[in-house]
This record gives sequence, C-alpha cells and structure tokens, in this order.
Amino acid sequence: MKHQHGEGRPPVRTVATDDPNAQIATRLRSLYLSVQEEAIPDRFLDLLEQLDAVEQVSKKSASE
Repeated sequence: MKHQHGEGRPPVRTVATDDPNAQIATRLRSLYLSVQEEAIPDRFLDLLEQLDAVEQVSKKSASE
C-alpha cells in the first residue's frame, strides 16, 4: 500500500475502491478530519466556562 503525507497529518493509506469496508473507512476518516478542523461554537465555549465556574465553587465549598 502507498502512503500519502499531508501537512501535520499522519500518513493515509490508499485503499482499493472496490472494497465497501475500505470505502466506508475512507469516508469516515474524511468526515472525522473535517469535523476535527471545525472551530468550537461560542455557545459551547460559554457552557464550558460556566461548568468550570460551578466546579470551582463546589471545590471551595467542599474544602470549607
């Protein structure tokens, strides 16, 4: 099998196009990489900040 190198990505193996499992794997890998490159929406970042704040408050009250 041949290997292709992308910038900052691990080598991707080329697959036979007649193997349905290989086609599924290739498409899933492509989808995963595209999702991985997407920015995190602001509403999720805000939610994470709120969760961090609640966690800090609960740690302070537990130590008192």
